[in-house]
Amino acid sequence: MIFRNLGPSGLRVPVFSLGGWLTYGGTVKGDPVKEVMKAAFEAGINMFDTAEGYEAGECEREMGRVIRELGWRRTDLIISTKIFFGVRRQGPNDKGLSRKHLVEGLNESLERLGMEYVDVVFAHRPDTTTPMEEVVRAFDYLINTGKAFYWGTSEWSALQIEEAFKISEKLGLIAPICDQVQYNCFHRQRFEVEYDVLYKKYQYGTTIWSALASGLLTGKYNDGIPKDSRFSTNADFFKNTIEQLQKPEGQAKLEKIRKLTKLAEGKLGCTVATLALAWAANHPGSSTVILGASKPQQVYDNLKALEIIPKLTPEVMAEIDEILDNKPAPEPNYGRGTREKLT
Repeated sequence: MIFRNLGPSGLRVPVFSLGGWLTYGGTVKGDPVKEVMKAAFEAGINMFDTAEGYEAGECEREMGRVIRELGWRRTDLIISTKIFFGVRRQGPNDKGLSRKHLVEGLNESLERLGMEYVDVVFAHRPDTTTPMEEVVRAFDYLINTGKAFYWGTSEWSALQIEEAFKISEKLGLIAPICDQVQYNCFHRQRFEVEYDVLYKKYQYGTTIWSALASGLLTGKYNDGIPKDSRFSTNADFFKNTIEQLQKPEGQAKLEKIRKLTKLAEGKLGCTVATLALAWAANHPGSSTVILGASKPQQVYDNLKALEIIPKLTPEVMAEIDEILDNKPAPEPNYGRGTREKLT
């Protein structure tokens, strides 16, 4: 396993971690969860990601149970959870980023996990109804009271993250270190362009989700929706995605996946899924890529990406970009050139 610092912190995370979104506590329960987590840990993955909103807290319970039953030392693990969506969602303070919900929400998450602290707690989404100063002060409090070691954002805009940094600097509070952001071959703008300034200015880290575009980049949907696939078992959640695949733009994506498959198998000797994971992990802004798995074999297959990362030469990356034909344009500079040109 390769380890990288998570953003500007001293916390070292594996280049691939394991998450429980849409699986643990829902479609996957009991011994299968233990089997997957055990396989991941033995393969070098020591970071596990969950959230209060995953299966209404059941994901946290399942992962916490497995960790206790396997007898793992807490110091050998990196555990992250996310607060925003809540579990009950009945009252006006059962979700969001108010100080009340952040403190109470994390307390409940820790109870479900059976732990005294998490390594990283994320603001699962931005909350425009709560003042940013309140948000930053609440996360600072959670860290100073020992309930978390670091905090991060998830799918925040670069402007919102910048605001959090400015408030942290002004008030002497602890700033976030990373964002949990969607990044894959078909979703590139925010990660590659919008966040570019954050990487350069703050060494901001990332914990990438949906690197396989919810399974689309495995190639399993090229000829329809398999019965045991994520699109099938979570049909309501992926309704819009499934409908998009029937349209011309969706068919164009599937054709690109077929071309990527030929490149992966012919030039790199791997599957298209392995290539997609290696491609995401290869970006300089990537700290860790969160894997999803319902079976141990999926963990083993996904980790083959470690062997492919060194093979992603500039020439291979150029071939991938040519197939994808969606490389985001850099932020406009409105005509400003280099100093030499200006003078």
